[in-house]
Amino acid sequence: MATTDIYCTDQAAKQQLVQIGKRIYDGQYVLNTDGNISIRVSPFEIWVTPTSVSKGYMTEDMMVKMNLDGEVIAGTHKPSSEVKMHLRLYQENPAIGAVVHAHPFAATSFAVAGIPLDLPLMAESSMQLGVVPVVHYATPGTNDVADGVAPYCQNYGGVLLSNHGTLTWGHNIMQAFYRLEVMENYAKTTLAVLQLGQARLLSQPQVEALAGLKKTWKIDDGVLPQGAAKETNTTDVLKSNLQIANNN
Repeated sequence: MATTDIYCTDQAAKQQLVQIGKRIYDGQYVLNTDGNISIRVSPFEIWVTPTSVSKGYMTEDMMVKMNLDGEVIAGTHKPSSEVKMHLRLYQENPAIGAVVHAHPFAATSFAVAGIPLDLPLMAESSMQLGVVPVVHYATPGTNDVADGVAPYCQNYGGVLLSNHGTLTWGHNIMQAFYRLEVMENYAKTTLAVLQLGQARLLSQPQVEALAGLKKTWKIDDGVLPQGAAKETNTTDVLKSNLQIANNN
């Protein structure tokens, strides 16, 4: 990531937290009062969502402003109990402008199973997000969670939190949110492919071609998956194995 050098205003940050909170709630990426979101507004200050409030019913006056030392600067509510991992990401990587933590069903299932999202299935997810590792379990709200995610914040776009949920980040709040969407779709597609029992994976040369596209499109972070040794997707498919079996 290149260093973030443009920050939104306090007012814009509070508005965006409300908007994205509603999006992740309506999209069923969180339930009840789950999840937390933050936005950086200066090199040393963030706005974060409050604790114990549904992300679908937040208002701007509920938001909490903090410095990167964890001190509350503005706001009457308590900040999210999991803000430590947000603060750590901002401290470690100046290019991170926003962080989203959620519990989407499919991706969280992979987090519980301890299975990373690393299959070279789709060009879009490979470029927009890349490999998603599973970080070892730590008690929510502790510094152990922050210590666990810190090593990944330079080169990856998000992680699965073992037995917990997902964490994505980006230059701004929309990139962090879009990565959440991509991660959940990646998990759903991976699960469907595993259930189908077969997949035509991207080959290593095809993955390397995507690396070139990333440079052209100035996507400067995310770890591309390892491609398959052989190409299996370079021919058209007119009939499925099931159709062939039925015809016989």
